[in-house]
Amino acid sequence: MKKRLATLTALAVTAMMAFTGCGGGNSSDDQAAGGAEGNSGSAAQLTLGTGGTTGTYYAVGGTMSTVLNNAMENVSLKVVSTGASKANILDIDEKISDIAIVQNDVMYYAFNGTDLFQSDGSFDTFSAVAGIYDETCQIIAGPGITSIADLKGKTVNVGDAGSGVEFNATQILAAYGIDINKDINKVNGSFGDAADSIKDGKIDAAFITAGAPTTAVVDLAISKDINLLAIDDEHAETLMAEYPFYTKTIIPGGTYSCVPDDVQTLSVRATLIAGNELTEDTVYELTKALFDNKDALANSNAKFAELDANAAVQGISVPFHPGAEKYFKEIGVLS
Repeated sequence: MKKRLATLTALAVTAMMAFTGCGGGNSSDDQAAGGAEGNSGSAAQLTLGTGGTTGTYYAVGGTMSTVLNNAMENVSLKVVSTGASKANILDIDEKISDIAIVQNDVMYYAFNGTDLFQSDGSFDTFSAVAGIYDETCQIIAGPGITSIADLKGKTVNVGDAGSGVEFNATQILAAYGIDINKDINKVNGSFGDAADSIKDGKIDAAFITAGAPTTAVVDLAISKDINLLAIDDEHAETLMAEYPFYTKTIIPGGTYSCVPDDVQTLSVRATLIAGNELTEDTVYELTKALFDNKDALANSNAKFAELDANAAVQGISVPFHPGAEKYFKEIGVLS
């Protein structure tokens, strides 16, 4: 099992203790790795790692807990706020969380020890459960820029330094023959920073990987004409062959007020993962409940409108947990 540096471990433990003091964390008595009993009678209580309390992952996790805890007999979920994808993989490795939501590109990096996990090494203590919804690679540009090739020599926000967005930008630009460190004026910053800077004319374009519509872009499109840059079939196929976590996505026309036509791009997927120590029966019950209760989930959170069993196994480039695999074979989406 991989171990983080002692200082990072201490910080994580301290943070979890503080969260527990607010009634939202997990303790050793609560954890259910391997299907141990939790606090809901005989049900195994699984700690679900999400993201920040104002983010989509936390809201999605809350919906899962509310709906599925009423639907499952032997499993219950307890949501905790975390540092999102990379932190969630590390938390599962250390048994702080049992299941978690992560981007499927980040889990690919973790499983292979590349990119975001270059200095951490590879992790094999987690498995995939299901892709839930798309996080779309949106390339936003000001007037006059109509293709990704036009970004050469331009000032481009590529997301926070070292983020998954920056790796998406690096890969997509490279497919068009553009070196992120040599051929553009690279700027790092948040989605809000990017939108404000395009509005003020400080940058020419920005990469934003998030569910569409994205609030920052909606607000920008109200006050300024923007273009959404397409990834054509040739470049999409090249990228998907090299990076199996990408899937083709269409951003429908009208998603943003000044972009009337459909735009093809790529997405990564917000994906549910589980620690390998969880039993097959536990993960099977969780996976089945997720899809059996899709309508109730979607009624509470629009992200679950994208939940689809066929799509849930696409772009998954790490092994499935045996419990999830059993379910998907049972319904015929895996052979």
